[in-house]
Amino acid sequence: MPDQLLYAMEVTLNGLMAGVLYALVALGFVLIYKASGIFNYAQGVMALFAAMTLVGITEGQVPFSHLINAIFGTEIHNFGWQLPGLVAILLTMVVMVGLAWCVQQFVMRHLVGQAPIILFMATIGLAYFLEGVSDLMWGSEIRKLDIGLPQGINETLDRVTYDLFGYGFFIDNLDVVASVIAALLVIALVAFSQYTKQGRAMRAVADDHQAALSVGISLNFIWVMVWSVAGFVALVAGIMWGTKSGVQFSLSLIALKALPVLMLGGFTSIPGAIVGGLIIGVGEKLFDFMIGPMVGGATENWFAYVLALVFLVFRPQGLFGEKIIERV
Repeated sequence: MPDQLLYAMEVTLNGLMAGVLYALVALGFVLIYKASGIFNYAQGVMALFAAMTLVGITEGQVPFSHLINAIFGTEIHNFGWQLPGLVAILLTMVVMVGLAWCVQQFVMRHLVGQAPIILFMATIGLAYFLEGVSDLMWGSEIRKLDIGLPQGINETLDRVTYDLFGYGFFIDNLDVVASVIAALLVIALVAFSQYTKQGRAMRAVADDHQAALSVGISLNFIWVMVWSVAGFVALVAGIMWGTKSGVQFSLSLIALKALPVLMLGGFTSIPGAIVGGLIIGVGEKLFDFMIGPMVGGATENWFAYVLALVFLVFRPQGLFGEKIIERV
């Protein structure tokens, strides 16, 4: 088998795994948009906040220690203990649910019925607010996130592909684990949306708020639930990306990579987020492999946005989005 074809197969496999993570981030946007019509600009910052909170809890750091020390002249930094990764994740989930309740109670509840642009601007403000709170709570330095996820080359895949093709694929263990976890979470979210009572209620709220209220569905409960699920998705995304590249403020930019995914798949489609993520993941890797050397490389930084622009021109609703027809 030609070497170039083997390299392309390896790149495609890496692209599929990256695409699953993109789809996971995009799902956070889709869930909130379907339930409330809000494009949540703060989704990426929620991933950052979740990852920083997880690191802080794991290391036993005192929240707001920098602020406390500056005001009172103390030297408080740590509680003196470290928590196991699973316990820290559970506590971080509690924090994210609390954050969801606060967002609904103090922000979104007061903006019901406002124009979509007002709600969008509110999520921009929420993003910067969360970023500032993260800085105050845990500090701004780059943190290492280690909860026991395996890293390094996957020797099994390397050996199997070498036996089959005479060329071992370099696949990182962390990418494999992240892809499996993300795929399971995506399946669980799809099943939740389609087959549970709460999922049907969420879709009813998305279709018609007043009709949902008339049959006894609580909008407050649904929106807190949706923001909680989005917070959980952000936590998983923050764990995967934070373990890979460290927990730093650039982590919030992963949300920008989800925008082309949403444009391809459609803002209202969960399957669209999955398919769009896979297309972007594979497409950017193969494009960089085949065309990158001809144009100077670094095409992964812009390929997804150019592809999304093409879709906006020829199919604005995306592959699976609902086509909106308005009478004038």
